[in-house]
Amino acid sequence: MKNLRIVFMGTPEFAVATLGSLLMNGFNVVGVVTAPDKPAGRGRKVTKSAVKEFAEMSNLPLIQPSNLKDTEFNDYLKKLKADLFIVVAFRMLPEAVWKMPPLGTINLHASLLPDYRGAAPINHAIINGETVTGVTTFLIDDKIDTGNILLREEVQIYPFENAGDLHDRLMKQGARLVVKTINDIIDNKAHAIPQKNLSAREESPKLAPKIHPADCIIDWNNDPVKIHNLIRGLAPSPCARAWFESDSTTISFKIYESQPEVEHHSFKPGTIFSDGKHYFKISCRDGFLNISNLQLEGKKRMSTIEFLRGFRISSFTIRTN
Repeated sequence: MKNLRIVFMGTPEFAVATLGSLLMNGFNVVGVVTAPDKPAGRGRKVTKSAVKEFAEMSNLPLIQPSNLKDTEFNDYLKKLKADLFIVVAFRMLPEAVWKMPPLGTINLHASLLPDYRGAAPINHAIINGETVTGVTTFLIDDKIDTGNILLREEVQIYPFENAGDLHDRLMKQGARLVVKTINDIIDNKAHAIPQKNLSAREESPKLAPKIHPADCIIDWNNDPVKIHNLIRGLAPSPCARAWFESDSTTISFKIYESQPEVEHHSFKPGTIFSDGKHYFKISCRDGFLNISNLQLEGKKRMSTIEFLRGFRISSFTIRTN
């Protein structure tokens, strides 16, 4: 059954680990589906997806449909006669596609479903201060991330880990879980469980919608731990954002690393404290946020010490609305 015919669908780096793991474990990947090339970066250079680059290096048959309902694309998939589709970080599939393979279509999701359904489960888990997340394989159905679960594995979230760190660990764990899931299917050990059977709470599952620019703005009226978790959950991209203000200018900056300092005080949120050389921190509700790594708009990322060498912080305040 290692000759099971598999079509893989995915786009970003997170999906590459699973595709590579399938090949390393001897599975028969008969086709790869990924997003069309698109402009990226400041120069708007047309860029291949990470999955396309890997598929080309591995000499795998590749297709990049712009419309998943296109008849030509559907006919192409049918000709591959796949037994199973594996989907990792791809678009929502039409019913005609996910129902095509006789063994179903399996999706890998970077959370412990049913919690954190949606496009940004890694970010939201950290933003919400979770200490445990995980990876889940499930059978795709007609809604987003709601299908019956095959396997789940927990992963600890470390206190100062950011979304990039957790992404890399879940990427590897998820690749292993997909291989385990396929082997269970081959050995007739796979048991699909409705998500409602795995929810211990009466309330609705936590969701993980796409991160928008407005979600990245720091509210200095929050407590330092909540702000710190926002920074962790958005680093290294798209990053939490704030603004320096003076009488004549406003400068946007991103924060990559911080340390929360819980302490009752009477300072106005957004007040800057600094020795001008080694540290600066910003007051918030019930504490302060020590900034250790940041990036001014149009400048390179730098440590606080590097930043204070060239920035006269005493001339600025923090915008709080």
